[in-house]
Amino acid sequence: MFPTSFTYHQAQSIEDAVAVLERNPGAKILAGGHSLIPAMKLRLAAPEALVDIGRIAELREIRVDNDIRIGAMATYDEIRNHVVLAALFPILPEAINVVGDQQVRARGTLGGAIAHADPAADLTAVFQALNGRVKVTGPSGEREIAADDVFVDLWTTSLQPNELLTTIVFPRPAPGTKMVYAKHSHPASGYAVVGVAVVLAMSDGSVSDSRVVITGATSRPARATGAEGALNGHSLTSTTIADAASRASAGLQINGDTYASEEYRAHLVNVITRKALEQAAAR
Repeated sequence: MFPTSFTYHQAQSIEDAVAVLERNPGAKILAGGHSLIPAMKLRLAAPEALVDIGRIAELREIRVDNDIRIGAMATYDEIRNHVVLAALFPILPEAINVVGDQQVRARGTLGGAIAHADPAADLTAVFQALNGRVKVTGPSGEREIAADDVFVDLWTTSLQPNELLTTIVFPRPAPGTKMVYAKHSHPASGYAVVGVAVVLAMSDGSVSDSRVVITGATSRPARATGAEGALNGHSLTSTTIADAASRASAGLQINGDTYASEEYRAHLVNVITRKALEQAAAR
């Protein structure tokens, strides 16, 4: 099937892209294109205009200072092959390695994954577990959105239609922080049936702060607050891990489908959380 008619704009700058979005309320941003283009071909999406941001050089920059700033157009490959990023955030290459295939990793972008907000995406959970934030630019200027406030629902974020996500910002992790991404993949699509991103700040052998984020099972990345509460203030013993994992699905609005029922996904949330915590404890 062919997409409906649309106009094409190749943005030369962030300001140019925002101006086009402002003039075209039905426009969509074209980044890696792995989600938008197939949806357009199936006519599940019919934007009036595409704004291609692939030529905006500053959106590909990766800067490591007190905070780590990743341009929205930095590809998965560029991120996982960045030596400093991989050392600071081993969870990033770990998650990227299970995203799609090499073609996707060569063209897909972290900014695109966050803005698209697919409920079964891998990097959305990692972004939230790392307590990131995004910088977005619109007609009124720039603003920041904290990770816990970005995702609203299925394929829906708190960005406005005339705003462009420009930068992902991560705080530098404290020494000794443990981080793991574990996933049960759908056998056909490779998407997460359940994915769990775990980031644990450690102090004197105990968890001083934890972020456990679930993807695939819910309509948006979701903090497993029951598991986090069972971890904070405790060492990573087998008893603590089992207790935290048993609470991981508590309070979550679990989705079901023909492959995995709500009950099965809830069970998987607990199982994959335990797997991720056991891996974290061993590091």
